[in-house]
Amino acid sequence: MIYRQLTQVRILKYDTDYFVSTEIKMLKPTSEYNCPVEATLDVIGGKWRVLILFWLQDQVWRFGELRRRIPHISERMLTQQLRELEENGIVHRKVYPVVPPRVEYSLTPYGRTLRPITDLMCAWGKKHLRRR
Repeated sequence: MIYRQLTQVRILKYDTDYFVSTEIKMLKPTSEYNCPVEATLDVIGGKWRVLILFWLQDQVWRFGELRRRIPHISERMLTQQLRELEENGIVHRKVYPVVPPRVEYSLTPYGRTLRPITDLMCAWGKKHLRRR
């Protein structure tokens, strides 16, 4: 089996010192998926990722704004989910060099290809709520 490595490097500047942290993640080989749905769920599955995609589908949001739109998610979980979506090429993270830090999140062109999925989930959810 062949694994791809994904390396993420973040450089933080404190006065004149630079701190570099590197994370190496082993990705699941494509041969381990039994069907395409598994591959999709590997990227967008979970409680929070689809909600993040829903809010990012039409506009750019800052971290705090996203946090307010998804009230029950913790800051740590939102950060983790956004980073994983960024690693998969779904979300774009833009950092502005200002104090206090300003970070904006948006969907990449690849992430926008998930729009039909979120639209179908939204339509189904509306029908389900009316059914109750």
